[in-house]
Amino acid sequence: MNSLQGRIALLLGVLFLALWAASAVLTSRQIRTEIESVFDSALQETAQRILPLAVADILENEQQDTPRRLATIHSHNELLTYLVRDPQGRILLRSHDAVPEQFPAWDGSGFRQTETHRIYNEDSLQGSIRISLAEPLAHRQAMIRNIQLSLGLPVLIFMPLALLAIILVIRTSLVSLNRFRDRLAHRDEHDLSLLPTDGLPAEITPIANTLNEVLAKLASAFAAERGFTANAAHELRTPLAGAIAQAQLLQRETQEDRSRQRALDIESTLKRLTVMSERLMQLARAEGSQLFLDRAGDLRPVMELLGMDLTRNGNAGRLILDLPERPVQSNLDPDLFAILYRNLLENALRHGTAGTPVHVRLDDSGLLSVSNDCDIIPEQVLQQLTRRFERGQARATGSGLGLAIVQAICLRIGTRLELSSPARDRERGFEARLMLPVQAG
Repeated sequence: MNSLQGRIALLLGVLFLALWAASAVLTSRQIRTEIESVFDSALQETAQRILPLAVADILENEQQDTPRRLATIHSHNELLTYLVRDPQGRILLRSHDAVPEQFPAWDGSGFRQTETHRIYNEDSLQGSIRISLAEPLAHRQAMIRNIQLSLGLPVLIFMPLALLAIILVIRTSLVSLNRFRDRLAHRDEHDLSLLPTDGLPAEITPIANTLNEVLAKLASAFAAERGFTANAAHELRTPLAGAIAQAQLLQRETQEDRSRQRALDIESTLKRLTVMSERLMQLARAEGSQLFLDRAGDLRPVMELLGMDLTRNGNAGRLILDLPERPVQSNLDPDLFAILYRNLLENALRHGTAGTPVHVRLDDSGLLSVSNDCDIIPEQVLQQLTRRFERGQARATGSGLGLAIVQAICLRIGTRLELSSPARDRERGFEARLMLPVQAG
């Protein structure tokens, strides 16, 4: 059994049952000894009380040679039977249920025991009158058996209740541990904040503290990595811009075609590096920036401004926006949403069939979809497009980070990026869909 709760309940249940059984056995033995003592005492006392009465009755009887048998006043079962005999063994007096064969021959005063009866012998008048009192052993055994059942039955009746109580107590005691486990289970790979340790048992608190130390070290390491990426990309912008300017100046100053083409190639390469550095900064921002604001804002203006900006150079008229008439309020950080939307839009414009429109739709529920025309992308390629530096079958230039950035933001805000090809209700194309966190209007 792998469950700690189950193991504790089982061990406590077995221990409880063993202790109860041991206690019942010891108590039963002690009670048996006490019952034997009490019954023997009662047997002896009864014989000593009956003997004087029997002596007086026998001495008053004129026909002593005839055994007397006491008459039955009311019909009943005698637990104690007796015989009064002389030294020759002749029966002088007997109880009405007494069976002489059950009484052994006289062998002195005291207790005797046969297979069926407990016997007590007593004499009087210098042994001339002897009484033997008998009690069935079955009577004692029945009483002892009833007492043993009284001790054992509670085990069968109350043991399930005791086990249930043990399980409930253990479950209640583990509430804080289960709450800690649930908090940890609901974390994703981007949430490295410290876990609260309030209410945890003293035995678990050191483990929780150690886990928090590991999380803090990981968060610090990831922050340092993101900081290095962002800083390196930021620092590259100025020298790259200067190098691009020098390449452009070289193109204007040189008269040689081969030199001008090389300068053009250098400019193109430097521009790709600039785009790459911008994407790296966006990726660092997507993985470590603030997600939500204290106030909500309309997402539509951000989409309209970015659409206008991206369709200025060679993409005029390609963007078709389908936005709701009412504001779409969300507390998602506008800068973070701009990074997400810009990468989706640039991906569609860059990799869509030249001159074909890009459809963008946002509804009141927050469902955002961006689709473009292209050849159908195989399913195995679709599954790889959110990986970093993965460009799939694209022929256009790109960093291979656009959809990876979108995926990183989606994971942090708790939504899912769905990629499909062909696009919905179409025979070809590509579509990206995700649900934005919006507030009901």
